[in-house]
Amino acid sequence: MYSPVHVIVVGAGCRGENYAKFASIHPKRMKVVAVADPRKFARTKMQQQHKIEDKNVFEDWKSIVEREKFADAVLICTPDRIHKDPAVAFAKKGYHILLEKPMATTAEDCRAIVEACTQADVMLSVGHVLRYDPLIHKIKVLIDAGVVGDVIHIQHLEPVGFYHFAHSFVRGNWRNEAESSFALLAKSSKTSSAGDRCVDCSVERNCPYSACKIYVDRVKQGHTGWPVSVICPNSLPDVESVNEALRSGPYGRCVYECDNDVCSNQVVNMEFEGGLTAAFSMVAFTKEICQRKTTIYGSKGEMSYDSDEICVFEFLTQRSTKHTASSEALEHYGMSGHGGADYHLMNAFISAVANNDPSMIRSGPEETLISHLLVFEAERSRVEGRVVYCGDSAGL
Repeated sequence: MYSPVHVIVVGAGCRGENYAKFASIHPKRMKVVAVADPRKFARTKMQQQHKIEDKNVFEDWKSIVEREKFADAVLICTPDRIHKDPAVAFAKKGYHILLEKPMATTAEDCRAIVEACTQADVMLSVGHVLRYDPLIHKIKVLIDAGVVGDVIHIQHLEPVGFYHFAHSFVRGNWRNEAESSFALLAKSSKTSSAGDRCVDCSVERNCPYSACKIYVDRVKQGHTGWPVSVICPNSLPDVESVNEALRSGPYGRCVYECDNDVCSNQVVNMEFEGGLTAAFSMVAFTKEICQRKTTIYGSKGEMSYDSDEICVFEFLTQRSTKHTASSEALEHYGMSGHGGADYHLMNAFISAVANNDPSMIRSGPEETLISHLLVFEAERSRVEGRVVYCGDSAGL
C-alpha cells in the first residue's frame, strides 16, 4: 500500500477529472500516478494537473494491465459500454476499483465484474454518488431510527431539466441505446425543424433548446464548467472553440434532428415483499435541474426531501422537524460535483483503500449488482409492456 493512496485514472473526461480532483484537495491522501485516454488533449490535461510522469501516460488502458501493478486503485470512467473489460482486467491485477455508474450495460457483464472482484479479493465501489450525499444519507439514518415507523410508500421525482436532457440525452453521450445504455424513459417522438444546426436555424431565437443559448451564452458570461466543458474535446472552452464545436460537433445539432432513441418520461411502480410500494418518476421537461424530491409515507409519520432539507411530520405530536446536513465539499466541488456528493464518494473510497476497510463503501459489489438487476427488470417491464415479477430468474 502506497501512502498517499496511488490511483490510476482510466477515462480522463468529465467524471474522471472530477474524481481525480480529490488528489488536488488532499495531496497527502491521494496521488494520481497514471492516466489512460485515447484523446490527447484529455490525457495531457490530466497529466499536467497531476504532474504525471510521461511513462505513465497511455492511450489505452490495456497497456497499463500489461505492466506490473504500480498503484493501489483505479478509477474507471470510460463510456458505459466499455466498463466490463477494464474492470475485470484491473481486478485480476489486484487493483481496488472505483467504477463509474452504471456498472455495465448487461446483467451478464455486471455479474462478471462482481465475480472478478470477489475472486481477486479487491474492493469495488460503483459511482452511486448520491448515496454519499450527507443529506440523502440522513434520510436512511432517520428511517432506520424509526422516525416514520414502518415505511408504507415512497414517491420519488427525478426532474432531469429541459436543457440537461437536451445536452446529455438528445445531443450527448447517452442519446442512443446502442452507443451507451438504455434509459428508464419512454420512447420520445421527433418533429421537423427549420435547420440541421442551431447556428444556421431561422427559428433558433425562439427555441428553448438552442445550442447557442445553452453553450455560447454561458461561455460569454464566463461559465466554462459543465455543460460547456464537455463539448470541446480538444481545447479549453472559449467563445471561438465553442462556436466551432457547434458548427461541426454533435452538440450543435438540432434536438429535433438527432439520432436519439431514449425517451423523455417514464414512471416505474414497484411493490416489495411485505407490501411496501414505491413510485419513481423521471421527467425531462422540468425547470429544475436534478433537484430531486422524495416523500416517504410511514405508519408514524411522513418525511419529505427537496434537495435542500428534510422535513419529518409526526402523526402523534403533529409537529414538523426540519433536518439539514452541512458539507465541506461544496467549497471544493461546488454543485458541479453532484452537490458535493462526488467529494464524499471519493473520500469514502480512498479511506476504504487506505484502511483496508470495505465497510466504508456504501455501494459495494453485491448490493450494487442487485440494484442493477432491478433496473434491468424494470426496463424489461417497459419493453414488454407488462408487469414483471422479480424472482430467481432475475437473480434478485
